[in-house]
Amino acid sequence: MADKKAVIIKKVKKGGHGGHHGGAWKIAYADFVTAMMAFFLLMWLLNNVPDEKKEQLSIYFKEFSVIDGPPPSMTMGAGGQTASDPERLKPIIMEGTVGMYAEGKSQEEILKEAMAKMIEERLKEFKEELIIDTFDNGVRIQMLYGEGNPFFESASSQLTDDARKALKVIAETVRDMPNQVAVEGHTDAVPLGGPNSRYTNWELSTDRASSARLILQEFGIEPKRMVRVAGYAATQPLILDNPEDPRNRRVSILLFNDPTQTPADVQNSSDRAPDPMRRNPLPQAPANEGRQLFKVSPLQDNTTEGLVQPRK
Repeated sequence: MADKKAVIIKKVKKGGHGGHHGGAWKIAYADFVTAMMAFFLLMWLLNNVPDEKKEQLSIYFKEFSVIDGPPPSMTMGAGGQTASDPERLKPIIMEGTVGMYAEGKSQEEILKEAMAKMIEERLKEFKEELIIDTFDNGVRIQMLYGEGNPFFESASSQLTDDARKALKVIAETVRDMPNQVAVEGHTDAVPLGGPNSRYTNWELSTDRASSARLILQEFGIEPKRMVRVAGYAATQPLILDNPEDPRNRRVSILLFNDPTQTPADVQNSSDRAPDPMRRNPLPQAPANEGRQLFKVSPLQDNTTEGLVQPRK
């Protein structure tokens, strides 16, 4: 019995941080590492997305466009490609739009610059024959007569191939916008025909406007957006000091920013700075005088019914 060793039992009390709570910090650390991995993965993806896509995302989340209404739906697929139709986004998402909006530019000015960019990129050969200006509720695109690129033959309402090309590009640019559209025709002051002619500059300007309207509808402008087709003859010359100047022969396409208003007439804004591209400001015409006007019915979108024709 003397050789038997005593058994010593030792109790050790663990601190308050032991037990089943001892690994809680690992969960928090794992969450942190996961969040950091997601952050750096996002940075890597954004670095590989083209600048154009970044700009589209920025505009989308700012809920801004050059037209009134909700932003267009847009989802991003693999590789940063948009799942929605990119052609639909082109007219309202332009390079530098966010910067222009931040500078306090109006919708008219933004749309004007977008149209100018469209002409520079797709209609460069017609730069001298196309003028863009703004008014209180929208933008006006004027197609002038040019010696090298006439849009209409002299004394004719027949469109040339150059006019069809220009109208096609304009229609493709604005066809997905809700803006109302008006088309106006103008002539110079040179009398058409003899003194007893039944077909005058009034009929010619109206026919040219309607011919342009048909081409716009052919390339995607819905007939219900056409609120006015008018002929002004020589009452609103572009070159005020020379009413017979050939550049007074022109067709104007007007885009109205507020689709809820049907304008009675376009008045030049008195508080805007003059456009350096404009030769002379257009005179203001009374709402119901000095023009030949007819409404366009949606049922007449592919016909010339309703045009003023020379009397026999």
